[in-house]
Order: sequence, then structure tokens, then C-alpha cells
Amino acid sequence: MTTSTSSGTSGSRSSESGSTGSGTITEDAGFDQDTAAPRRLPDGHADAAVAVRPEAFDPPSRTAAPPLPGADAARDADAVRDGEATRGSDAPGDGSGSGGRTGGGSGQGMTGRSSAGDAVGSRPGPLALAARSWRQLTSMRTALLLLFLLALAAVPGSLLPQRNINPLRVEQYLTDHPTLGPLLDRFSGFGVFGAPWFAAIYLLLFISLIGCLSSRIRWHARALFTAPPKAPARPGRLPGGSAWTSPLPPAEATALARGVLRGRRFRASVPPADARRPDGSPDTSVAAEKGYLRETGNLLFHVALVGLLAAIGFGSWFGYQGTTLVVTGDGFANTLVSYDQFSGGKLVNTAKLKPFSLTLDQFKASYQPNGEPSDFRADVSYADDLNAPTHKATIRVNHPLVLDNAKIYLIGHGYAPHFILRDAKGRIVWQSNVACTPRDGMFTSTCTVKIPDTGLAPVGARREPQQLAFSGVFTPTTQLDPTRGYVSIFPAATAPGLTIAGFVGNLHLDEGVPQNVYTVDTADMKQIAMTGPAGANRTAQVLAPDNSKQRTLTGLPGGLSLEVDSVAEFATFQVKSDPTKREALLFAALIVVGLVASLRVRRRRIWVRARPVPGGGSVVEIGGLSRSHGDGFAAELASLTSQVREATAAGPDGDADPGSAAAAAADGTTASTTSETATHDAQAGKPKAGEREH
Repeated sequence: MTTSTSSGTSGSRSSESGSTGSGTITEDAGFDQDTAAPRRLPDGHADAAVAVRPEAFDPPSRTAAPPLPGADAARDADAVRDGEATRGSDAPGDGSGSGGRTGGGSGQGMTGRSSAGDAVGSRPGPLALAARSWRQLTSMRTALLLLFLLALAAVPGSLLPQRNINPLRVEQYLTDHPTLGPLLDRFSGFGVFGAPWFAAIYLLLFISLIGCLSSRIRWHARALFTAPPKAPARPGRLPGGSAWTSPLPPAEATALARGVLRGRRFRASVPPADARRPDGSPDTSVAAEKGYLRETGNLLFHVALVGLLAAIGFGSWFGYQGTTLVVTGDGFANTLVSYDQFSGGKLVNTAKLKPFSLTLDQFKASYQPNGEPSDFRADVSYADDLNAPTHKATIRVNHPLVLDNAKIYLIGHGYAPHFILRDAKGRIVWQSNVACTPRDGMFTSTCTVKIPDTGLAPVGARREPQQLAFSGVFTPTTQLDPTRGYVSIFPAATAPGLTIAGFVGNLHLDEGVPQNVYTVDTADMKQIAMTGPAGANRTAQVLAPDNSKQRTLTGLPGGLSLEVDSVAEFATFQVKSDPTKREALLFAALIVVGLVASLRVRRRRIWVRARPVPGGGSVVEIGGLSRSHGDGFAAELASLTSQVREATAAGPDGDADPGSAAAAAADGTTASTTSETATHDAQAGKPKAGEREH
């Protein structure tokens, strides 16, 4: 037998010499492209070296032209075998069929990829460049690369302090790193998530994912509404396939097989009643497919990922967060001036924040004997709108108060001693609770008191104001350590103490220059001597707020005195508004659902073909292919084969050897087979030498 290669199509085999026509068919790894039909030798039989092509179930690549419906691998194979000069069919075929590959008598085959390449090449230079750039940007490889870059770009945002979260730490970092700090600041290292380069990666990832998904969704939708690929001529020769004889006519056998497949939830289709094979015989076959949910889950995963990124992006534009420190008995309203720190999205109107208010009624903290915290709770009263009734609530760590799109979190607490400044006549000049900053687990805290309006007369030619400042260390449970001085041995305020020093001079609070409220700039101030529990004219005193005889300082300039009469607790709240949090949660759940579907579902195809035999009855062949899970599919195919055999009334006495049954089902492939003979048992029928079987 002689074969020749068509000059126009690489990797193709022409029909047998001497046969009618010169049709060609492109081959790939033992199967016809896209439909996974078995590869045909020039005599029309399946190649013995059959390999499974996993790509047969994959959607077309981004660079290839979308597959065209109407091409059928089984018909192509029959066309080659019977010597048809052209390839293709008007019969419905697989949505991912071989319509993108054509062949003719001249062998001038062309794939969808080359067609797209010629189309691009025929465009003007700028348009061709734009088309190539668009294909490259919307490829899955580029999307994965951009996703990796986005994760990499977010790393500095977690390692470096960010201005919108903690501007004081940023300033401290710049002070500690005078060379590296300004360089990082120049490249938005302290505002990573608002940097132009981060936004560029984010935007490109959006475009890439959306462009990639749009094509894949179209192809998948087309596959959902397209019949599975027709059965190959010899499905029994696929791996795990089998054949047997049945007393039923071919049409009835395939109808029963279709019922079995549909009962196993396969999407099964049969050719129309008047469908004919190229040799004119009726086309009695069943094509079934299952596992479309795999690609659906894959697409759902990526669509949900885009939705999640979009929800996060819109949330950053329309959301805001702020922190505020509230002393027991005080409160705050949701206005910009109430926050100690505030950061909002670019589209947030700070004049139209939701008008809710909150008052801290009581803060309670409980501790274990070793000082470890066991519970924190803030009992609050709140009104969720203007003139709305007041409600009670308790806020705990990780249990926020929810008000529409805003959540109020408890993120910290501490102590705020109450200071009273009196003049020489005992009148109150100033009073306030001053929050102290905790610096260890026993809540040893640093306290800074600044009093700009003391009533003292300005001094000097420049009329420098005389303001007071006090810096001290607060200890909730005070104990004297021989080496460290007064320390705290327990975080609860069972024996509060305050070690304090005083300064007088110009604090520069009226010059409009921002200052850290937790530190004192003593450049234009001098330390003062005070009288208190430690004695007279001492630069440092130790006060006991719970003892009325040991909580007052005297001897201050102008006859002023300072008293610490009580200790209150404060709580730090964070208000966070994220208007797209529900959407983000929904898309996150869809990501999990899509991922599970894409990993657990497998795509597989089953084909059944029945052929009449002389004397009545038919030869039934069944075979299939799976994208993955070969062992599981082999068991499923064996189970389906048993059910179809039983449905077609083929028992042990009626079974034929699969090899001989497949041979009995084989057509005479070309006119040159007249010298060949075939042996069939009586049940399958025995054609004469040179007789074509249909």
C-alpha cells in the first residue's frame, strides 16, 4: 500500500493511492484535532498507536481563531477513507470542532492561527502592532504575570509604615533613616496602595483578565449550545472501548444507548433520522458528553476574581476609616473633626458622612493573675442617625458595632488621669483627662500634659507666652523597684501612681505648626521646681491620685497648683466604612465554588455506534475519552458499557470477541480491498471477499 503526503499541509496523510480524490486530514498525537477522533491510516482504519489528546477538551488558545461549528472528525475520517475530495460538513458538530482546519485537493490547509496571523499581517503597521499588543495583554500568561506583580508590589505596603494608617510612624521612620527614608518616600513607599505604579499594575490586570475572559465565555457559551462531536467510525478501538453483537436493529440499539447515557446525566445526541454517512448508509450513532461544569467553574473562578478586585477597588474609592480616642463618659460624632486620624477614598465626601454618634459609658478590662488580659468590653450608647433614639451596645475585640456600611471596632485602651490647674485663689484655670500611652504589658504609660492658657503674663521683648507642660510616667499598680524606680506590677489600676516633671515657657502651640501631642519640645522651656509628696523644690514628684494628701503639686509659677484627682480609662475606636464589603464576600464565596468545580469535575465524552449485519441485528461499539482521571474514567466507561450491553440485550451467549466484532463492523475502505478477506462468525454475518459492508 502506498501513501503520499499532501504538499500543502504539514503532518497530513493523503488518501490511498488509487482512491478517488485527494482529500487530506491533519493529525496530532493519534487523534483528529479538537474532536479527539482516532487517527486514520490511509486504508481508513484507526491507527494502532492511539494516544489520548487532553487538549481535545481545552478551549481554543487566545492566539488561535475561534473554532467554527460544522466540522466533524468522524465525517472527515470517512471522507478520507471513501476518497472525498473536500473536507467539512454541514451537519452539526462539536463547538470546538475542526472547522478551523480545512483541506482540499490541492492540500492547501490552513489553521485558525495562521489565518489570524495573515489577517494581522495584512493590516497597516500601527494596527498590527496594536492587535498583537492586545492579544499579548489579554493572554492568560500575562494575567498571571500581572497578578504576581500585584502581590509583589503589595509587599512594601506591609513592611513599611503607611501615611494613611500611621503618619507618626512614617515621620519617625524618616527621622531614623535620613538617607533611605526620603528615597522611599520619593517612590511612594509610604503610600504604596495609592502609588501610580501600583494603580498601573492594578488597571492592567483588570484589562487583561476581562479581555481574556470575554473570549473564553463566548467559546464556552457556544459549546454549551452545540451538540457533542459525532461518533468516530470505530469508537470501539479507543482505549477501553469494546464491541458486541445485538439482536436489535441499529436505530433501536442506539436509542436505548442514548437512554442509558441520559440516565447517567450525559448530554447525549443522535443524528437526524435521515442522516447518512458518506457511503450512503444510515448514521446510527450516539455522541454524549459530560463535565461542562469544569470549564464553567473555571470561568466562575476568574470572573469572581475580577469581581473581588473590583469590589476592593471601589471600596477603596468610596470607603473611609478613622480612629478616635474616647475617655469614659465622653463620646464622639461621625464628623471629620472628631477623629484623631482619618483616611478616606478619593470619592468620599467628608461633609456627608453618616451622622451617627457614640458615647463610652463604661470600659471594663479583666486580667489573669499573671497580668495577661482575659477580656475587654466597652459599654456604649449610640444613635444611628440625627434625632434617632439612643440604643445600648457592647463592643468587644473582633465584635464590632455595625451601623449600615460602617463598623466600629475596639482596637485599644489605656488610662487617662484627670488633671486640674488652679490659680492662686483656688479657681479652676484648666482641667481635662489626659490619655497616657501604654508602653508595656503592665500598662506602664507615658503621660504628656500641655496647658497653653495658664493666665501667666508674657515675658521678654518678644512677649513670649508662658505656657506649662508636664511629662510623667503613670503606673497602674505602683511598686518601688530599687534599681528602676517606680514600676507597675499589674495592668489594673489598683494602686495608681504618677511620676511627673514640669516645664514653663513657649510651647509654640499658636504658630500653626503641627506637633506630636505625646511629646514635649523643651527647646524654649525651662524645668521648674515643685513642692509635693516628695518634698519642696523638687524637679520630680510622685503623686498618688487615690490619696487626697499626695496628689497635688504646688510652687508653680504665678502661685498655680496642679492636682490629679482621679484616673479614668479610655478606649480607642476605629470606624471603618466599606460600602462594597457584601459584594466582596459574595465574590470570595464564588471563587471557592468555582475552584472546587474546576478541580473536582472532569470532562469526558462517550460515543456509541451501531452497524447492521446481514441476517439481522447489529454490531454495537462504544468508546470514550476523558480529559483527566484515567482510572476513574476507565471504571465509569466499564460501568456504562455494561449498562448499554444489557440495554441492547447482549448476553454472554450473544457476545462476540471485541476484535472480531469491530472487524465485522468495519467497512470495506477502498476499491483496492478486493484482495482482502475477512472472517466473521455466523452471528455477525460473513461478507464475501471484495463485498462492501455498510
